[in-house]
Amino acid sequence: MSPARKRSASRRRKASPRRDLAREFQENREKTAKSVMEFRFIKRRVRILSEAQLTREDSSGIVYWMSRDGRVQDNWAMLFAQKLAIKNQAPLHVVFCLLPKFLDATLRHFKFLLEGLKEVSAECTELDIQFHVLKGGQEALVDFVVEHNIGGVVCDFSPLDFSKDWVEKVRNDLPEDVPLCQVDAHNIIPVWVASDKVEYSARTIRKKITSNLEEFLTPFPPVIVHPFKASFQAEETVWSDLLKYLKVDKKVGDVDWATPGYKSALAVLQDFTDHRLERYAEKRNDPLADAQSNLSPWLHFGQISAQRCVLHVNLFKDLHKDSVEAFCEEAIVRRELSDNFCFFSEHQSTFEGLHNWARTTLDAHRKDKREFVYTRKQFDEAKTHDDLWNAAQLQMRNEGKMHGFLRMYWAKKILEWSQSPEDAIAIAIYLNDRYSLDGRDANGIVGILWSVGGLHDGPWMERPVYGKIRYMAMSGCKKKFNVKEFVERYGKPSPQDEAKDAKDTKKRKRRN
Repeated sequence: MSPARKRSASRRRKASPRRDLAREFQENREKTAKSVMEFRFIKRRVRILSEAQLTREDSSGIVYWMSRDGRVQDNWAMLFAQKLAIKNQAPLHVVFCLLPKFLDATLRHFKFLLEGLKEVSAECTELDIQFHVLKGGQEALVDFVVEHNIGGVVCDFSPLDFSKDWVEKVRNDLPEDVPLCQVDAHNIIPVWVASDKVEYSARTIRKKITSNLEEFLTPFPPVIVHPFKASFQAEETVWSDLLKYLKVDKKVGDVDWATPGYKSALAVLQDFTDHRLERYAEKRNDPLADAQSNLSPWLHFGQISAQRCVLHVNLFKDLHKDSVEAFCEEAIVRRELSDNFCFFSEHQSTFEGLHNWARTTLDAHRKDKREFVYTRKQFDEAKTHDDLWNAAQLQMRNEGKMHGFLRMYWAKKILEWSQSPEDAIAIAIYLNDRYSLDGRDANGIVGILWSVGGLHDGPWMERPVYGKIRYMAMSGCKKKFNVKEFVERYGKPSPQDEAKDAKDTKKRKRRN
């Protein structure tokens, strides 16, 4: 565990008796409404994607196809699915489709995912809702719907290309009389409500989002014990067998500072408001200050709702006005700007997705001399000439998280030390997706495109390699924080990496 994590844990031990956020939030839900049936559900949260509009009669239930939002409570997709099931006097089934391999995800990501789903499974059991883990992709879901005579499917929302492809294939393959509805349970303002185009910057989307907050930033009703029993039971999930089923890179293991699941997310949220929120506005860009929320892994896997976090943090506005406003800017405007780009852009993770001015300036500097050029392997192994860059890369490899300010510096230097902007984007996305717990996320994609290609930014002073893309220098980092201390703290390989290096050295000596 890093020194910053140890200090944070020490503060938690010394803190006054902790509030029971799980109970507090549940009481808040029950005060809001007895169930979703007595709550004014905003219809604009939902899109009907199929030709079929009405659920099939005499079916054996409604399915919530859980994907991006891995939680039971504070989940608009889950709530809408329960509303649909109760309205049709039908059982409710939650289905998660597990692929043995997924893009650049590693064992680190799958263990975080599966541990979170264990909590979901246990909570569903308590609520008389059947929870199923299906091995396979969208074809497994369609087979399940057909085999069990399911009357309607509700899915959550992700703007990423792979998710859009899955949803489209399910839409095409479902029986014609089975409706498919999608609910944006990840954003406070549904992405299709906030805007109808790719927004140029935070400035252009901010008013569109904030003007909708009064309507959409509401409390949640509870998911309740489901009143209609299922006619068939979910097969028992053997979680150890699911780990064996995976065919992913198991060299990148889990981390010790982030425990998966909703309960752990609540502990991180409370630790943030108790100890770090007061310093968030002033110190969040200091990688040594431990002033960030640290919620990104749980938000990425949907194990906690961004809307719930905002509702809770807003309670501290009288105490920490600037910090609360800064947090809401990041958690609402910036997050939802990222989803906007990925949803509407035809080139969401490539050079072609950049603004015209950015492509033009980077094209003009393609042939500029690079003082250093590194391969993806050298970047991966943190073997550059820059100790700060190497330390940031090692922090991400070892902890599954890189400080947000340093992620900008990290990505910009990949541009500076790569053969082309296309290579830089591909390398940065690969490394982020391989090691960061919040990899394969709209925020990560947009953060990299901002750093490498000026997305949601504007032109700056022209210089070699970067053109008019905003530049970041070591001198700027030294003004923000103690670079030497950061390098000393994080610039060491993990014990596993050290053992691997020693093994490789012995092999080379034997060959020589």
